[in-house]
Amino acid sequence: MSDVTVILIAVNQRDIASTNQADLLRTLDDWTPLDAVEGCSCYAFEHLRMMYLPDGLLFEDHLDRRWQAATGEIVSEVVFPSRHVAASGQASLTLHPIGVPHLPMLEQGRYGGHGGSAPPPSTRLATWWKMLLERTRDNKDVEGFDVSLEVTHHGPTLDVPCLFIEVGSTEATWGHQGAAAVLAGIMKDGLLNEDENVWDPTVHAGQLVLVTLGGGHYAPRANTLAALEGVWLGHMLATYALPFEQTPDGDVGGRWKQSILAALSATRQAFPGGDLVCSMDKKAFKGWQRQAVRDLLESERVPLLTTHQIKERIGHV
Repeated sequence: MSDVTVILIAVNQRDIASTNQADLLRTLDDWTPLDAVEGCSCYAFEHLRMMYLPDGLLFEDHLDRRWQAATGEIVSEVVFPSRHVAASGQASLTLHPIGVPHLPMLEQGRYGGHGGSAPPPSTRLATWWKMLLERTRDNKDVEGFDVSLEVTHHGPTLDVPCLFIEVGSTEATWGHQGAAAVLAGIMKDGLLNEDENVWDPTVHAGQLVLVTLGGGHYAPRANTLAALEGVWLGHMLATYALPFEQTPDGDVGGRWKQSILAALSATRQAFPGGDLVCSMDKKAFKGWQRQAVRDLLESERVPLLTTHQIKERIGHV
């Protein structure tokens, strides 16, 4: 068995947004064909591996374990170039972590993942978000594209940090070459120059790691805060991923607590030594719900900070 550690880029052969990003990435360096894994075409460059999966990504559970079983190489992280689907049809470039921690325990989600847990978020989320903001600003190749983080959602289930990097939102833009080029460039620079864009507990211990609670699918709170230097980003839970129920006797029920605890646990795993904090969209919750969240976070010794307090902590005010 090999002790080589690799980053796996998982590509969906039936998704032009996925294959465009991957194919462009392979033109930027001298990638070498490998023996097929599970019948899939594979490539290598330095510590990166690429695997062209036959149909979809959301249900490719334990891809990290499967790669190691087939090759002996240890997968430290998985990156999923993909298309993004939205009813709005707005052209967009997005990044997000994955998981469905709010679903019933171990239940498979409609779009993959399993309830009660979430893979660790990639520690690259905040730095790649900053790169995305910078590289799309005044870039005519992606004129008309919105950029956004998305909250934690869908599968697959893995043990290692991962993220989706996506072109949206309809068939009209999934094949957009300018969009694919921007994202391929982020993957190349972000995966081959890791000094500053990936968490190192010996270097970054004590730095602020953010988990957001509440709000909509496109994570406006995280979009703003993760753009600040000094903020690392973990899981982001939308209001729909925090299901509350109030029992007749006044107790607080629902799977909101399960969801928060899973997000905190996975984020801690990804950022050992980090200063884990939460930020909450207060308008998304009723008073009794906000108090329940405060009580849980206090018991977990995780500070619940306002935007101003976060900026103070990282020296931005």
